[in-house]
This record gives sequence, C-alpha cells and structure tokens, in this order.
Amino acid sequence: MNRIKAFFKDYYLFLMAAILLLGAWEWLVDTGRLPSFILPAPSGILLSLFENKDILLFHAWATFKETILGFVIAAVAGVSLAVAMFFFKSLQRTIYPGVLISQTIPIIALSPIFVLWFGYSIWSKVAVTVLIAFFPIVVSTYDGLNHHDRDYVDLLRSMGARRWQIFKKVQMPMALPSFFSGIKLAAVFSVVGATIGEWLGASEGLGYYSRRMSGSLNAEGVFSAIFLLSLLGMCFFGAAALAEKRMFRWKEIRKDVQHEKVDKTQ
Repeated sequence: MNRIKAFFKDYYLFLMAAILLLGAWEWLVDTGRLPSFILPAPSGILLSLFENKDILLFHAWATFKETILGFVIAAVAGVSLAVAMFFFKSLQRTIYPGVLISQTIPIIALSPIFVLWFGYSIWSKVAVTVLIAFFPIVVSTYDGLNHHDRDYVDLLRSMGARRWQIFKKVQMPMALPSFFSGIKLAAVFSVVGATIGEWLGASEGLGYYSRRMSGSLNAEGVFSAIFLLSLLGMCFFGAAALAEKRMFRWKEIRKDVQHEKVDKTQ
C-alpha cells in the first residue's frame, strides 16, 4: 500500500496528463474531428485487443522469446568483451573502434542479410536484437570500469592486492551504476530490434502482425500491436530497474552484516 501511495505521489502529474490526453483523443475521434482510420480511438484499440487477444498473445509470445534471447546473448557477449578490453588494452585498441563503427551501419540495412543467413527462423530476429542491444552494454560497462577511484586502487596495491582482487573489490562495484544504465537501455532496444527483424522477414511476432494489419488498413490492429510492444518494453525496463534496485540493496545489507561482524570481534 505504501508503495502504491509513493507511486501516485511521484507520478500523479503524469497520470493526470495521460487521462486528459486519452479523454481528448477519444472525444476527437468520436466527434469525427479526427478520422478513425488515421488515429483510432482508445476504446477501439481496447476492443481490438479484447477481440483478438488469442492471436495477439501468440504473436506477443514470439516477440518475447526473440527479445529475451537477443538480450541475454547481447548482455553476456557485451559484458565479456567490455571486461576483456578493460584487462587487455591491445584488444581494446583493436576491437573498440570496430564496435563504434558498427553503429554507423543502419540496422534495417543489415536485417535482410540476417534473413539470408538464418532464413525466416527465430535466429534472424535474434541476430538483429543482439546487434542493437550489444552496443549500449559494451560502452556503458567499459566506461564504468574505467571511471573508478584511483585512490582506492592505489591503496589496495600498496597493501599487495592483485589485479583480480582490485577488479573485484573496487573496479567492478564502481562500474555497476553505469552497467545497469546500459542494461536498461538495452532492455528497451531489444524490443525494437525484435520488431525490426519481424517487419523485414517473419511469420509470427507483433512486428509481423502490425505489418499485416497495416497492409489491410486495420488501424486498430496496428495500434493494438504497438500498445503491446510498448508494454513489453516497459516490462523489460522495469525488470532491469528492479534488478538494479535489488543488487544495490543486497550490497548495502551485506556491508551492514560485515560491519556488525567487525564490531563483534572488537
């Protein structure tokens, strides 16, 4: 209950603005001032969601699988590469420019290539998702590892700590805020990547469904798919934000327990 009250306290202005916007939107469509084939009314979108819930759930599940697979692969590969570049500067000078250059290539131009390589299977969409989610994880993790407090590092070195111990005790914990920033961005971008892959070549997924509805001029169907994609992106972002919150809370609890043990021994 307290969390709900805190949520409304923090976001009541946004909720009021959203209600006013939806009300004005509904009124404009109902009065004919805004054609429904251009922008359907919110009630029409909700009706479309209810009437086509089974097929929408089928396509949403396909998009979810592509998104989660691509995100996990991008996270593992991105963090591994960032740590490797941090430890081996020659690798950083060799690979990091290529990572940056890869982002200048339009993702939509590479999608047909992935279709040629992987066909219309799930892996062509996963490949697009990995490519679009990989960059923010690599950059944020690598930058976070490099922006640590040198005084702590020098202190541990003076005490005889090895490089891995310094990484574990100082550099990795200080990189966590930057790392989670990249994770939250990648969580949202993963949905975008899966949708792009489905638009260009798929037989299932919300991107494929919205393209099919667009071809038949079904505006309600298009907006219902967009609504679910937005909801999926918010869920992924929320999960990443919750993981970040739990991680820092766990670190605080662990620190308090260690302090209690020290106090008891003294």
